[in-house]
Amino acid sequence: MKPKSGLQKLHLDKCKNQPTRKAIRSNQMSDTNINGGSMNNCLLLVDLQNDYFPGGEMELVGIDNAAYNAEILLRKFRKEQFQIIHVQHLSLNPGATFFLPESPGVEINQAVAPLDGETVVTKHFPNSFRDTELLDLLQGRGIDTLTICGAMSHMCIDATTRAAFDLGFTCVVAEDACATRDLTFQDKTIKADKVHASFMAALSAPYAEVISTQSVIDKFELSGATAAE
Repeated sequence: MKPKSGLQKLHLDKCKNQPTRKAIRSNQMSDTNINGGSMNNCLLLVDLQNDYFPGGEMELVGIDNAAYNAEILLRKFRKEQFQIIHVQHLSLNPGATFFLPESPGVEINQAVAPLDGETVVTKHFPNSFRDTELLDLLQGRGIDTLTICGAMSHMCIDATTRAAFDLGFTCVVAEDACATRDLTFQDKTIKADKVHASFMAALSAPYAEVISTQSVIDKFELSGATAAE
């Protein structure tokens, strides 16, 4: 067997010392108190826009209750001075019927409307990271944990949470601050509560900790977490 060259040895040594993806996630998890708040926790409010509310072009089942809980989270994150990012969907596809540019329905609902200085990320796909600045913003702010809420449970919440997990973030989904709608498949109608429950169940392992709004608030109270400087 031929002896390894200097370059080969250097490459092997580098590989031995390179943390695996599992190790990277483990290190990130150790910096986050799973039983409490994280110093680097960001609230991500996804697509809570007027077209999903009563009178909009795509009213969701339970949207008012979801918005009520999202507002509770928003107030808590503001009080604790944690990071907050609003995600707003803008439909550009020909034939789109909701979230149309410059329409009232595309605006973020007043219940969770951003304050001056809060970041709004505009997206065009279900995955909030796709073709947006979201990842750069989170990395630039040292965020390692995302508390996610919004709509729709089976679409943008699912896509965004899975993408965030794959990018190495610890994810918490406030399930009662999310909403969806009835779906049809072949000749069957799947009611919104079943759609929501199925997708929350699927996300709960391993993609996210799926818990109630009150449980998210309790984490803050138990940990006494305060925002990073």
